[in-house]
Amino acid sequence: MEVVVLRMGHRVGRDKRISTHVGLVARAFGARGIIYAGTIEPSVIETLKKVVETWGGPFIVEVKPSYKAIISEWKKTGGIVVHLTMYGENIESSDVLEKIRNSGKVMVIVGAEKVSADLYELADFNVAIGNQPHSEVAALAVFLDRLFKGEELLKEFEGARLKINPSSRGKHVVKIDE
Repeated sequence: MEVVVLRMGHRVGRDKRISTHVGLVARAFGARGIIYAGTIEPSVIETLKKVVETWGGPFIVEVKPSYKAIISEWKKTGGIVVHLTMYGENIESSDVLEKIRNSGKVMVIVGAEKVSADLYELADFNVAIGNQPHSEVAALAVFLDRLFKGEELLKEFEGARLKINPSSRGKHVVKIDE
């Protein structure tokens, strides 16, 4: 299944850390890449690219000006759009996750500030990870974990320079020879 995350509403000077974390979660939890709609600090992009260089990929990082154009292009290529919002169908009490899994090509939208009302109509699915206020980073992590049934946690990344050897005690980081 191909999954890409679309981050909307980055507030320059305010959301740098959160937007970086959305990208880190997208990569670690199985997405093929992240697209930032609008303006974003270059340091966010640089940080994510350094993570891919060090810890492996593949993982694409892009910035594009118009979320409507991004969504339109995605749908033209046969993809569906999932908007994560606390107002959507509850992931636990509905069959929405099975419908999404059957699509094969998914764009997951997470916002920062209040998103435009038209997004609820542009999305094929409006999905809630619980119907209470919470972090978009947490919502993305839970959604991707449920979508991939936990298998993404075992993913091997290509081209990594470093790898963690799991351990019950201490930090065991291994340099990978090229």
